Amino acid sequence: MSNLQIKTIDQVIAALDQIILDCIENEDCAGYFAALYRKVTIKVKEGIEQNTFQNGPRMEHLDVVFATRYIRAYEAYKNDQPLTHSWQVAFDLSLQYWPIVLQHLLIGMNAHINLDLGIAAAEISENKNIDNLQEDFDKINVILSSLVHEVDDDLAEVWPTFRIIVKALGKVDDYLVDFSMKLARDGAWKFAKELSETPDQLKNEMISTRDQKVSRKAGLITRPGFLISTIFKWIRLGERGSVAKKIEDLKN
Repeated sequence: MSNLQIKTIDQVIAALDQIILDCIENEDCAGYFAALYRKVTIKVKEGIEQNTFQNGPRMEHLDVVFATRYIRAYEAYKNDQPLTHSWQVAFDLSLQYWPIVLQHLLIGMNAHINLDLGIAAAEISENKNIDNLQEDFDKINVILSSLVHEVDDDLAEVWPTFRIIVKALGKVDDYLVDFSMKLARDGAWKFAKELSETPDQLKNEMISTRDQKVSRKAGLITRPGFLISTIFKWIRLGERGSVAKKIEDLKN
């Protein structure tokens, strides 16, 4: 996979399949996000095929550039190579026992949407008017939102009492939506526009600053406060099945 030059959305899906397979074989919690991301990518592919987007080829280009950042980050982490702070925090969480599946999904979204998506959007809009991309950019968030209830069902497979907890917490899926979708729509688009308007010699510094900010936001997921942390520990003790089984549940 490391030598693969990803150029199409089908190659993205193939690369994600390989990551998922590796995580299943190694009982690696990093596979939770990879399984969800595979679903998102398939939805994007379907959207392109159904002419959902203004510009299908441009959307495929965005998907490829966007996904490649995650795939390369995964490879870098596995090979002890440098990677963004945002992804370092996310992958480090995969080594811990107590985080629940939802936290693994959220921290992956934090790194990928709030950092990578803006970078990818700016990259494919180089020497073009980035405003022309906004409508399709926003549709990505619609696709992500459409998967929220599917994620709830998947988490209920991991732990059947999850639906009771969802009601008790006032809908955890709202937490998922609020954290990932709203920040993606507002913060990531704003960052994409600012990055696209930044001189090339200053872009790396701007990305680094954004990376630090996004990695700090991860604390909202890893340290959500005493009450939520206590509930999450209760959920974690109730999660059933191996890591591999949970990945399979999220993938299917």
